[in-house]
Amino acid sequence: MVTYRVQNGDTLYTIAGRFGIHVEMLAMTNNLFWPYKIFEGQKLLVPITLSNENLNFRNNRSEHNLATIRKIFSQEGSTSGGVFKFTFPRFDLRIRIGDLIIEPDLALTSWAAFNQLGNHSMLMGDLVLLENEVAPVMCSLLENGIEVTALHNHLLYESPRIMFLHIKGEKAPIQLAQSIRKALSLTTTPLNAKTQYPPFQINWQAMEHILGYKGSHKGNVLQLSVPRTSIISEGGHPLSPAMGISHALNFQSVGQNVATTGDFVLFAHEVNPVVSILKRNNIAVTAIHNHMLIEVPRLFFMHFWAIDKPEHLAHTFRSVLDLAK
Repeated sequence: MVTYRVQNGDTLYTIAGRFGIHVEMLAMTNNLFWPYKIFEGQKLLVPITLSNENLNFRNNRSEHNLATIRKIFSQEGSTSGGVFKFTFPRFDLRIRIGDLIIEPDLALTSWAAFNQLGNHSMLMGDLVLLENEVAPVMCSLLENGIEVTALHNHLLYESPRIMFLHIKGEKAPIQLAQSIRKALSLTTTPLNAKTQYPPFQINWQAMEHILGYKGSHKGNVLQLSVPRTSIISEGGHPLSPAMGISHALNFQSVGQNVATTGDFVLFAHEVNPVVSILKRNNIAVTAIHNHMLIEVPRLFFMHFWAIDKPEHLAHTFRSVLDLAK
């Protein structure tokens, strides 16, 4: 029996998958009943029979893998719910929509997330690419065992044109990281871009209060990630929200207004009601598509764009979040 402390973003399904046991067994051991609510910091008993020596070996191997991946990407990354995530804002690009220069933290950030599954890892990610980078990057990924799950736009009328390549892989985590590093080397993506953020001009706290969620403040950009409460699985493995299963709401200050883009993670029956809400409030729907191949239940990702008053956008998005929980 092993004691595990619940981390931010964990679900009972992701914890069970991490230790290779059935979720029902984990629930029964801890006297938990559907819908298996747990909270950060909670201690759970995990019914596995690992000696201290084997447990220490597994933990040490995980720490070694993470340290190696950090060296491969030349950055620390972040951890949420047992998922290690690395981001690569494309500060090398100067993308415009009309007169507005898009900040990388608003809509131009590649990412790769690693979730441990027994003795290997699942990788999911999204690469931001110029049109002439798509073919070489895709070939490199396929040659190194990374699946391509989607290729499409997220924005409209941007110049130069940007494409988004969604990916998945399952193998040893260091191999996965090396494959991503090799693909990124075919672009001018900076791996560890350091930037000095200017002071922000918008009262982000007011928007956060309306939306009901706290975000990350990066100069003139506010980023919010709102996880869905439903359990989503891929290939039989429950997915942590940090693997790209969260509503993404990003805002960039534009004088007294804000530009916004991102995507809502929706079930099929939610797509048209959300389209209606956005259109009624003069928010453009820029894309509706899939990011994965075999997820259950089926998901649709709706991307959007608008420049408007921050309070108006916050109230509109609050109504979408109430509908698509």
